[in-house]
Amino acid sequence: MAYRIMEPRFPLGQTVATPGAMALGIDLASYMHRHHCGDWGDLCDEDKQANEDALTHGDRILSHYKLGGGRRIYIITEAGRQSTCVMLPEEY
Repeated sequence: MAYRIMEPRFPLGQTVATPGAMALGIDLASYMHRHHCGDWGDLCDEDKQANEDALTHGDRILSHYKLGGGRRIYIITEAGRQSTCVMLPEEY
């Protein structure tokens, strides 16, 4: 079995989470690490490619993770990389 070291691929800027995301009571840092390293989670191939393009062009980066029990989170790093926010889809 091969292991891949996950290295950060872009700056996160200031990191924040919405009240809804914080209320989930889960370790958000592990999902933030995945996002930071280019594991875009449960996105379609087209959206994953848009993130890859955004790394080159400086556009917004979005990750989506299914947490189980119908719960999901988005992590969004803004264009310019000044900030990254963890949120629930309904808070978007």
